[in-house]
Amino acid sequence: MIQGKVEICGVNTAELPRLTGAQMRSLLEKARAGDKNAREELISGNLRLVLSVVQRFAGRGESMDDLFQVGCIGLIKAIDCFDLGQNVQFSTYGVPMITGELRRFLRDRSAVRVSRSMRDTAYKVLQVKEKLTAETGREPDVETIAKALDIPRQEVCFALEAICDPVSLYDPVYSEAGESVTVMDQIGDARNTDEHWLEQIALEEAMRRLTDREKRILALRFYDGRTQMEVAQAVGISQAQVSRLEKNAIRQIKKNISA
Repeated sequence: MIQGKVEICGVNTAELPRLTGAQMRSLLEKARAGDKNAREELISGNLRLVLSVVQRFAGRGESMDDLFQVGCIGLIKAIDCFDLGQNVQFSTYGVPMITGELRRFLRDRSAVRVSRSMRDTAYKVLQVKEKLTAETGREPDVETIAKALDIPRQEVCFALEAICDPVSLYDPVYSEAGESVTVMDQIGDARNTDEHWLEQIALEEAMRRLTDREKRILALRFYDGRTQMEVAQAVGISQAQVSRLEKNAIRQIKKNISA
């Protein structure tokens, strides 16, 4: 909600005009006939629409002035491309156009680089999505977009995922009474737990207490996967000695870990 005077790009958003449905249609007809003044009125009369969309993209690290200007480009494209023959309100067509322009702007400035071919596919997907939304009044599903572009469903999914904004691990996903749960809190790691790290430290400490020969025997047996006979030949001792040293080393490790 706009409260008081808020200036974006030098525009006082509290004084932005509002257009009725009848005014919108009349101005659109005049603009389509080449009336530049009507086109300017349409742009100024729909800046509130731009502002409402821009506010959804706040907090992305971009200047609100820059986002507002990009949104205005989307608005102008929507005005120039809107089909008066379609039985839909201008906002139904304009919002996806403005949103698409803002997403392209943020995607092109993202630190995450996406291949040119993937960006081109994503751009086509967004165009078709915006067109079908305007025609039907609802967002099309992936299957419909894939059929319209004559490409596999998987490509549509990959393209849409490629242009999604990265999510910080510390972004809150739920808040209540001042307590926030972040993305990081929702990620589980069964391997790198505190218990795992303690066991790893204890094992490393126990290994340090073995003799060099015992360490080598264990490495050959359990890292290289050699038999006791092969280890005996490599170390230059009997198989019986390898067996005894191996058992003694494992016993020492267990003892030191449980100590």
